[in-house]
Amino acid sequence: MTALAVPVSTPLLATEFNLPSLGDTSSSIMSREQEYQLGRTWLSMLRGSVRTLEDPLLKDYIEGHVFGLAETSQLDDRRLTFVAIDSPQLNAFAAPGGIIGVNGGLFLHAHTEAEFASVMAHELAHLSQRHFARGLQHQQQNRIPLMTAMLASIVLAASGGGDAGFAALASTQAAAIQEQRRFSRQNEQEADRIGLLNLQAAGFAPEAMPEMFERLAKLSRFSRTPPEFLLTHPVSQSRISDSRARADQLGGEGRKDSLYYQMMRARVQLFYEESPGLAARRFRALLDGHQGEHNAARYGLALALIRSGQQAEAAAELEPLLEQYPNNIAVQLAKVELDSSLGQQGDALARIDRLLATRPDNYPLLNTKADILLRQRDYKGAERVTDHLARLRPEDPDVWYLVSEIRGLAKNILGVHQARAEYFMLAGDLDQADQQLDEALKRADNFVESSRINARKEEVARRREIIKSF
Repeated sequence: MTALAVPVSTPLLATEFNLPSLGDTSSSIMSREQEYQLGRTWLSMLRGSVRTLEDPLLKDYIEGHVFGLAETSQLDDRRLTFVAIDSPQLNAFAAPGGIIGVNGGLFLHAHTEAEFASVMAHELAHLSQRHFARGLQHQQQNRIPLMTAMLASIVLAASGGGDAGFAALASTQAAAIQEQRRFSRQNEQEADRIGLLNLQAAGFAPEAMPEMFERLAKLSRFSRTPPEFLLTHPVSQSRISDSRARADQLGGEGRKDSLYYQMMRARVQLFYEESPGLAARRFRALLDGHQGEHNAARYGLALALIRSGQQAEAAAELEPLLEQYPNNIAVQLAKVELDSSLGQQGDALARIDRLLATRPDNYPLLNTKADILLRQRDYKGAERVTDHLARLRPEDPDVWYLVSEIRGLAKNILGVHQARAEYFMLAGDLDQADQQLDEALKRADNFVESSRINARKEEVARRREIIKSF
């Protein structure tokens, strides 16, 4: 890959990126619907193999951010599904069928929102250009080995498999990996170019992509075991130069960062710190030194103080944030967490209800309300909230897990088995899903309910057939 010499004074147009005309060739190998179904099955296998982040605020940010980028992308099929992996290692990936994966570590390494967006725009470009299906066009028989190699590599990286894990992967999936590498350079270059266009169209500074690449290159030089992202997205000097030249040609102003993104970074930093007390000391040092966005450090400090039992100090840190950012959900939920930790469930619930009045379908707010109602032992009230959440987020295993727990407390035994079945389907345990549906059938007392359960059993059988092909 070589850097392109393009005159600085000439605006770079989309047509000048020499983007391929896909036509219908990739669809002749694998239809979009086949990709979608394969991707959802693969995702359930991944969820059953790695730990995921359950933080509703973080998940909501990732989803909203990527859907925003998708609006200005070349992606036609926008049925996206997300998975946030509980790992401090740097990684992000796109899988067939609209699967977007993000490790918690991406927030640690992407220092600005624009850098985070550059990675996400790159991954969306892999989807919009259907790189997986186009790879099959070259060698159709590698479809399943490529998917299993990708699954194995993500699982090994997330679990800290290290060099030995990757060596084992190389020996068992050598052919698939070799085929993957053959296409990777071309696909990465194409994803960079399209991602840059998307980045600018979404209002972000294009230079964030080469800046992120430069940071990754430094990380690679000083790390004995490169992160999984660098193994699947190798960063060369020519790639950095190419992205820098193209970013310069795109030019124009764009936003680089936001307070809300820095607050999400603070949440991730707190999560991976050894203890809330250590996190509080680090955030306080940042605040005292005014390094970076000090209000984000104040937010992180307030959360760390709440979780280390220093509620009075936390309240003092939160007060200026509440005054300055009354509509910031992250700040408002920090206050709810503080009130709840003090046993002031009524105040916490009142605040949530005020926020829900203008955001009735907000995932973090609804999840928090269910938690508060649970603390108040209002199980029927919590069940109504989580049933609403399940309708809004039918593909979220975390929601179905919560639904099953609350239905159990509300003595809705039929509903417990149905919710558990949905959870196990999404988590890749089809045997358990089948067992739960069998238990639900025993308790169904009308034809409509039985028909609905049998339809889900058919779905389990269909997914089992797809998994067998792996």
